[in-house]
Amino acid sequence: MESIGNIILYFVVALIMALCSVLTVTTRKILRAATYLLFVLLGTAVVYFQLGYQFLGAVQIAVYAGGILVLFVFSILLTQRPGDPAAYLEAHRKFIGGFAALVGVALLAVALCTYPLIDGMSLTEALSQGTPDMAQIGKYLLSTEKFGYLLPFEAISVLLLACIIGGITIARHK
Repeated sequence: MESIGNIILYFVVALIMALCSVLTVTTRKILRAATYLLFVLLGTAVVYFQLGYQFLGAVQIAVYAGGILVLFVFSILLTQRPGDPAAYLEAHRKFIGGFAALVGVALLAVALCTYPLIDGMSLTEALSQGTPDMAQIGKYLLSTEKFGYLLPFEAISVLLLACIIGGITIARHK
């Protein structure tokens, strides 16, 4: 049975993460958005630690809260002045963005519940069979076999490299 302290900590962290998530996408100052994103990523690490996934929590802090956020801040500082506020969005752009976000969430939910992820099972089927261990998660993340995720993992790393090169190129022209 979980202690009441863990439950309270979970809800406090979840509230902070939800608040910082909203602030990340609504603030007009780009460095503040990166700071709020840092709090969301650290909150995710706290949730991992609470679930007993110490390795995943450490990776969350080292890779995402450390490396990726530093990359974002570095790119921001290269491409624009940190104190400049972003321009306001027009009403129709907010509507289109909100609609696209809702459609994306709906498609993600359908994909997670129906697409075969692990050994040909959907996420809901895999979760009903118990919790996978870290070795099994690592095998599927870095596998080149069917239902392996090595290709998307590498594609994201190439995308991040392209972002760095693009940021440097834009900064050199200014």
